Amino acid sequence: MAVLQAILPIFALIVLGYTLGRRQWLSNQAARELGNLTFKLFMPMLLFSGIAKASLDEGFSAGLLLAYFVPALATFVALNVVGHRLRGRPTPFGLTASFSNNVLVGIPLVASLFGSPGLVYVFAVLAFHSLLLFSFQSLYGALAGKEVVDVRSLLLNLANPMIVGLLLGVLLNLSGLQLPAPFEHLVQWLAQAALPCALIVLGANLSNCHLLPSREALGIVFAKLLVFPLAVLLLCAGLGLGPLAGSVLTVMAACPSGVNVLGFARHQDDNRVVSSAITLSTLLAALTLPLWVFVSGHL
Repeated sequence: MAVLQAILPIFALIVLGYTLGRRQWLSNQAARELGNLTFKLFMPMLLFSGIAKASLDEGFSAGLLLAYFVPALATFVALNVVGHRLRGRPTPFGLTASFSNNVLVGIPLVASLFGSPGLVYVFAVLAFHSLLLFSFQSLYGALAGKEVVDVRSLLLNLANPMIVGLLLGVLLNLSGLQLPAPFEHLVQWLAQAALPCALIVLGANLSNCHLLPSREALGIVFAKLLVFPLAVLLLCAGLGLGPLAGSVLTVMAACPSGVNVLGFARHQDDNRVVSSAITLSTLLAALTLPLWVFVSGHL
């Protein structure tokens, strides 16, 4: 019941955003502007305030990063090999299966289930998540296809407002200082707007995605929601990570595919497959996420 109570408001907000986008009560332009405000202001404040007060002793460890990113990169490689054989060219299938929506779904879910102690593990993964996987996708497209590596875009990932928010929060945490009370209240108010706005934007974005469950899309969703989190759970146990870290990392791996991967679809066929996989993984995650929380908690 605790898991269902944590997941229900998350998916209710996604459905609300989908309805607003589908009926054009929230236009595409308005959704983009709300998304820009959310990811450049509200979400960085949430990450800043969370990491500034978190315990960093266990969060940033090599074992933790290996337990998440080794399965992520293995999934990335395996699905790209299959996709390349099917299409005869680079595809974003591996990225879609390995890139979790950890900001929009992972943060609210972990915060609801595990509280602040669990969020430090989320922040540790987020510090490398986009930069690592997007960089590998860009290199794959350049080496296996005819794309040119955009070094400027890769470097801009380091200047992402959310990464900046994380780094500033870490610096404040390590300094032992505290924000003056008025600024602390301001940060908290802005942070409180992050998750509702982000989930509504996700739903509005999904209203523009297509749900055409092809063989490729179903394969991506199977790898994303079942194979990837299983690999993370087993590696967490093998590396001897604590139960909280294992549960948090498994939940993050089991989150649906992030909408950002659509930017790497260079062909119309790939766009349809990736769009379908994002939509279907978001719908089915409402069923699979409680399963993974239950399994990881009991193991």
